[in-house]
Order: sequence, then structure tokens, then C-alpha cells
Amino acid sequence: MNTPANSTPEAYSASKVIAPAAISGAQRLYWSLRRELWESSPIYIAPLAAGGVAIAGFLLTLIHFPERMRAVFALGGAKQRDAILQPYDAAAALLMGTFLLVALFYCVETLQRERRDRSILFWKSLPVSDLTTVVAKASIPFLVLPLFSCAVAFVTQFLMLLVSSAVLAASGLSVANYWVQVSLFQASLLLLYHVMTVHVLGSAPIYGWLLLVSAWARRAAFLWAVLPPLAIGILEKLLFNTSYFAAFLGRLFTGGTEGSYAPGTMPMDPGTHLTPTRFLSAPGLWIGFAVTAAFLAAAVRLRRHREPI
Repeated sequence: MNTPANSTPEAYSASKVIAPAAISGAQRLYWSLRRELWESSPIYIAPLAAGGVAIAGFLLTLIHFPERMRAVFALGGAKQRDAILQPYDAAAALLMGTFLLVALFYCVETLQRERRDRSILFWKSLPVSDLTTVVAKASIPFLVLPLFSCAVAFVTQFLMLLVSSAVLAASGLSVANYWVQVSLFQASLLLLYHVMTVHVLGSAPIYGWLLLVSAWARRAAFLWAVLPPLAIGILEKLLFNTSYFAAFLGRLFTGGTEGSYAPGTMPMDPGTHLTPTRFLSAPGLWIGFAVTAAFLAAAVRLRRHREPI
């Protein structure tokens, strides 16, 4: 069979190659995110391990669980609910703490690590811009890690609920009353709201600063990230005998008024009053977003010109 004159093997191969320009920005971002998950296993291993620890600790308490629940069911109102929710709150707090630690350590070393192991040479040879790379890395603490941690928290608490319900049913106690007090879906939504508002949006400048330091520092990125704010706080105290900067950093970590709860309660408490409108309309939040954007823009510029360590 005759073939056209221009149907050479080289022409056929070239027709199968996808030009870099044909790859959309969303696809580049998607594959950059997959790269981060591939290179940074603590992103998913640490929350899973924390969930496993919470379940293991809860299983150890099941030895005397029926006797304890008989005493709890004799209580009334808020005391009964607090006693039942205590292990679930502890599991959620463990997952929140794990999320914060992983997010902070990830941000402070991710851009420095690729220069330290010289993998930046390979990644820069690909048709992926520095902006896409930094956005993908910022997506880990801003989106991927909090959502995954909250999902792990929900699965952990659901397994705890199933096991405890089976023990209660085997002991002849009321499972329905126990389920009413737990309110797992409501607690999970409250936990997600707390994490995304207080520990993600409200703390955005912290993650932006850590990514900037990670892109700039040649070594000891953690010290470079901590020492400047510490020095500013100490100088302010010595010169003016005030602590406004320390209070400002404290509000970033704790979420200010949005992270304030009644004594003895947790963000997942059913009586928690949410104020999303007040939170989103606060000028300080949008100033923090602008500062974060400036930090990330500087990180993009630094990555563009930084050489391997």
C-alpha cells in the first residue's frame, strides 16, 4: 500500500508529541500537586498515624467503657454530653495539632529542600513555571492538608463511634442516646470551619512567611524563620516595654476572636456560635491576605534566581 510522501516515521512521531503549550495551566498545577504528594509523604502519613494513635488509645479505654457509660448516663444535660464527647474532642485535637506541625515544617523546608538535593535542576527543565510550583506548594497547607486532616478526623471518630456502639449494645445500654449526644456530622463541620478559618485563612501570613524563608535561606531555614520575629518582639519589649508584636503573632496563631471559645469547650461543641460574616469582613484578614500574596510573590522571584545549594 502506498503512503503519502510526507508520512515518514519522523513526521508520525512528531505528530504524536504534545507540545508544552498544549498543556493547560490547570494540568501543570495538578501534576505539580501530585509531585508534592509524591515527594512529601508526611502530608498524608502523619495524619493517618495520628488517627491510628487516637483509635488505639480509645480501644484501651473500652475495658471499663460500659461501667463508665452507666455513670455518664446518670448525669444530666451538658455534663453527660461533655463526658461522652471527651474522647472525640481529644482525637480531633490530636489531628489539629498534627496538621499544624506538618504544615509549618513543610512550608519552612519545601523550597529549600529542592535546592539542597539539587532536584530543582530537573524540575526547572520541565515546562512548569516558578509561579505554578510555588502555588502548588502553597496549596498543601492552605487546602490539601487541612481537608485531608479533617477527613481523617471524621473517619477516626466514626470508627470510634462504631466500636463504642458495639460495646454498648453488647452490654445492654442505650446506643440511641449515645449517638444523639455525639452528633458526629455536626462536629465534623464545626471542626472543618474552625480549621479553615482559624488555622488556614487567619494564619495565612505565617505560611507565606515560611515559604519565603524557605526560598531564601541556604541552610537553617527554621532558625531564619523564627529569629527575626523573636528579635522584633524582644527589641519592642526592651525599647518600649510593650508587647504589641507578640500579641499580633498570637492572634495569627489562635485566630483572634474567631478562635475564642467559652472555657472548657472545644470548637466542635454543638453550642459553638459561628460568625463567618464578621470573620470575612474583618480588615485584618484582608490585610493578612495582601501580606501573604506579597510573601508568595517574593518566594516566586527568589526561586526563579536561586541556585542549588
